[in-house]
Amino acid sequence: MAIPAVTSEKRALIKSYLLLMFIHKVFERDCRIIQESDVFKTPQLYVEVVGNGAKRAAVLLREVKQEFAKRAIKVFDIGQGKEGIEARYACRGYIGSINILWPSFREEMMDRMRAYLNLPASEAEEGVLTPAEAAPVR
Repeated sequence: MAIPAVTSEKRALIKSYLLLMFIHKVFERDCRIIQESDVFKTPQLYVEVVGNGAKRAAVLLREVKQEFAKRAIKVFDIGQGKEGIEARYACRGYIGSINILWPSFREEMMDRMRAYLNLPASEAEEGVLTPAEAAPVR
């Protein structure tokens, strides 16, 4: 439920916080799995790449937390359900909640993770045609 005193900018900050928390956890988990598996011949390279993404996410998360302190925002009761992510927050005395459905949450997570890993945007975002679409019509 949107609270009149909570601007869309503050809600975007809360959404960014949730995304960064999940992204950081995913990167940390992936680093641990890569290190513990015997699948890679050079796991340190992959851990370094994913670890750099985790560091970028951690820096941004720290910045968001600083903004929370400036704006008197606190996020609590973060939960995952079948539908998506739900979190309750307090902002200058107002209590509210934010719900983000899984499809949009995952899509934005992937976009941000690509950026933090310095990967190009996905083909769907760039408007690149699939081979079937690029084939000439006769």
